[in-house]
Amino acid sequence: MKKKLLYGLFFGALMLGFYFMLTALIPGFGQRKVNPISEVKPFRFTNQDGIPVTNEDVKGKVYVAEYFFTTCPGICPMMNTNMRLVYDRFKENPDFLILSHTCQPEVDSPAVLRHYADSMKVDTKRWVFLTGRKDSLYNMARLSYSIDDPANNLQNFQDDFMHTQFWALVDREGKVRKIYDGLKKAEVKELISDAEKLLKQ
Repeated sequence: MKKKLLYGLFFGALMLGFYFMLTALIPGFGQRKVNPISEVKPFRFTNQDGIPVTNEDVKGKVYVAEYFFTTCPGICPMMNTNMRLVYDRFKENPDFLILSHTCQPEVDSPAVLRHYADSMKVDTKRWVFLTGRKDSLYNMARLSYSIDDPANNLQNFQDDFMHTQFWALVDREGKVRKIYDGLKKAEVKELISDAEKLLKQ
């Protein structure tokens, strides 16, 4: 009886060790597949240097998308303080980007975004600030990144204003994997952990 118990414990430990070895060696092994939330549609915006940025430029990258505006007195400074944690973790990784879209393009011209980026002292090859047509920017947030309710779309975009604290994590295939609250440190840490896993895939 004792011998059978010892054999059972031995083979159980062996199988457990084998499973953990596979988990360590094969990225994604043992993880439940989660369907993407949405897929990023083609886009064309302008960065802080006045250079066009399209979906082709981020192809094959893992990135996080957020919306803010430079004159925001409320949640944006706190959000970008938290985004700094993400930037600091991945700033040396050429396969990771942050795309910060303005939700006030009538104010946030490329020159204004460049001034803001300079004040943040970040590498704009890694943390990119984007402006463009208001309707295109808002449609991206609502229909591609799923970080604002599409029902908020107004017929007259001049009267529309979007202010969201949510971030979208996008994989190498342009699929939105998860949404995070950029004001919650726990969710920011979760995003960093999830991004690390995506970068290994």
